[in-house]
Amino acid sequence: MASAVIPRPVRTHAARAAALLAAVALALTACSTGPAGPTAADATAQPANAAFPVTIKHAFGETTIQQQPQRVATVSWVNDDVALALDVVPVGVPKNEWGGNEQGSTPWKDAALGSLGAGFGSAKAPAQYSEADGINFTEIAKLNPDVILGAYSGLTEEDYKKLSEIAPVVAQPGVAYGTSWQDSTTVIGKALGKEAEAAKLIADTEATIRDKVSRYPQIAGKSFIYGNLEPAKGDGVNVYTANDNRPRFLSEIGMTLASVVEENSRGSKEFFIPWSAEKANELQSDIFVTWVPDAATAGSIKADPLLGQIPAIKSGALVADSDNTLTLSISASSPLSLPWSLDAFLPRLAAAADTAAAAK
Repeated sequence: MASAVIPRPVRTHAARAAALLAAVALALTACSTGPAGPTAADATAQPANAAFPVTIKHAFGETTIQQQPQRVATVSWVNDDVALALDVVPVGVPKNEWGGNEQGSTPWKDAALGSLGAGFGSAKAPAQYSEADGINFTEIAKLNPDVILGAYSGLTEEDYKKLSEIAPVVAQPGVAYGTSWQDSTTVIGKALGKEAEAAKLIADTEATIRDKVSRYPQIAGKSFIYGNLEPAKGDGVNVYTANDNRPRFLSEIGMTLASVVEENSRGSKEFFIPWSAEKANELQSDIFVTWVPDAATAGSIKADPLLGQIPAIKSGALVADSDNTLTLSISASSPLSLPWSLDAFLPRLAAAADTAAAAK
């Protein structure tokens, strides 16, 4: 049921990758003599950072960054958010083609860019490239970056090797799309020579989350399942595992991942597991959270003869989110997106928790 899973940046197909590699080589040749790189004046304007060189370990080995990066490119989601939260405007970022606005951006990214004087449409704005068909090697190469950030990503080893021909690459440390926002921030902070700023950013963001969550004490201790229910597809359920940032976020705010998910995903390196609709009644939890393509789908889920048997749905403790931007803010969570999401998401969780308590 992969089609029902909230979209992730698409991996490049092998057939297209060979052609793109040739294009990258041409782009690199063009960039090597072009004006895109930092000038001597740029270099003298930047103070030397004693932290460099730094070596960062990741899923494909380790990457050494010799000097503090001046031209930062990002892939996937989250990485650009973290750079901006650390007051670094990348030279290039992917478009938010799912959950984004008309600018291919998000409200939290627009706010950060605006505060740094680099809003889209301005002279200092990052270039944007599509990742609808996979990593955009050609457009990234044209920007002549000196580091490529992918701490939160699903880079393959092939992707990593091709990107490494352009610039040093900071790949995900472990499971694809499984990097927590705290780990992404720590890794990117090190890569950018901003370790102290990254540590403070994490502490400040966690404090903001704690403050907002404290206003909804009924959430604490409630068991949950974060899944994907689309009755029109008729091919089951997807349930997100502890490797995914959505369940991780709910666990961090004091909720408990349902034991049925823990038991059936133990040892898994995937961010979701498929679940048969015929066994939907076994998905026991206080609250069930799902993305839906539109508000009407929530009613269809409740009326579905199989999905309607999920205990939390039977009790009325369903949180069905049809706001793609809100879903993205938690799915691809970052120090920018989470504070933005809480005011909208926490009241809905609290209402479901109240319903679950009343049902018991």
